[in-house]
Amino acid sequence: MRQNTPLIPTNIITGFLGVGKTTAINALLANKPEDENWAILVNEFGQVGIDQEMLPDQNGLHVKELAGGCICCALGASLGKTVRALIEQAKPHRLIIEPTGIGHPEGIIDTLTGPAFRDKLDLRATICLLDPRSLGEPEVINNETFHDQLNLADVVLINKCDLASAEQIDTTEDGLNAMFPPKQYVGRTTRSVIDIALLDVVRNGELKAQFPESHQHHHAHHAHHDHHDHDHQHEHVHEHGNHAERATPGKPVRKTGDGNGLFSCGWIFHRDDCFDYWQLEAILNELDHISRIKGVIKIGTVWVFYNRVKDEHDFDKVAYRRDSRIEIISTQKLDWAQIEQDMLACMTA
Repeated sequence: MRQNTPLIPTNIITGFLGVGKTTAINALLANKPEDENWAILVNEFGQVGIDQEMLPDQNGLHVKELAGGCICCALGASLGKTVRALIEQAKPHRLIIEPTGIGHPEGIIDTLTGPAFRDKLDLRATICLLDPRSLGEPEVINNETFHDQLNLADVVLINKCDLASAEQIDTTEDGLNAMFPPKQYVGRTTRSVIDIALLDVVRNGELKAQFPESHQHHHAHHAHHDHHDHDHQHEHVHEHGNHAERATPGKPVRKTGDGNGLFSCGWIFHRDDCFDYWQLEAILNELDHISRIKGVIKIGTVWVFYNRVKDEHDFDKVAYRRDSRIEIISTQKLDWAQIEQDMLACMTA
């Protein structure tokens, strides 16, 4: 790349599991200037990759996914390689990176501001979404990575203000405004709406992690299958050793992993597999020890997106039309084989 090539404005959008990061990127994309190419790098803790499928397939958008671990550690070596590939292939006017909800941002920031990208990227505001209700949950408030997501954020948006109480929102805002060094901006939002102008807030290079070693100490990620990075046009064939695995009707591909005290299991079903949504929803709603469940599910001739964060869930129609896939992240290892059998029992002819 020539030295006089303009630096690519780059943002990191962080936040704990289920806070609404992918929804935020979708909202930003709705306001993307039509003449700009944007590149999005999505990182998921889970194995099968669903967040990428929730992003639109549109002109001027290039999406890469790294699933099966965190780009701050288990997939760290893939971060630089994937960013370089995005720059070369997409030639973007802007790059947005969405780490997994349990990812520590420090390593990502160090990579993007390091020698390899110093003449390519202009790292601007790191934006953190925060659900104020989570501050009452011990598994969140006692998580050091969660605190450093806030410590390293230039902009913090209190999200889901339509679901939280006024007291929760006010208390959260007061705490954020008391942080030092101060945030560039603290705001409130619902449905993850981010003012596109916040992307160009200048990064505060003085922000420091309070727990820089927390992720290395607590996060050792193990996946049952090899990691993959792939783009929007990938075919869902998964490598296991030297053998390619394909989902066949009634026989999904199953991929498991664990790390940072969490367990994940994802399934990819054949595109011809079809489900009774209400039966499947009942099964997914009844599971215990859940941090997150996401799924794109074929019902008849349409697909729906199922989304559960702890004990709250919702669903909506999606434009996705490739296959059904479900990802579960839990605080305890569940009986994945039994869950699979229960899901298969919800299939329709």
